[in-house]
Amino acid sequence: MTGIAKKHLFIETLEERKSDSLDFHEVSVWGVQAALEAAYAAGLAAAREAK
Repeated sequence: MTGIAKKHLFIETLEERKSDSLDFHEVSVWGVQAALEAAYAAGLAAAREAK
């Protein structure tokens, strides 16, 4: 998940840093779409490997 956040949303960490300026990010809708598509594809690939 962190890799997807870095690649598509330019968020360096998903760890809570207890600072609004570090924990909340403005992201583009196309970045969110790309991140969701990447997460879906990763889940699909993992499910196929589990069979």
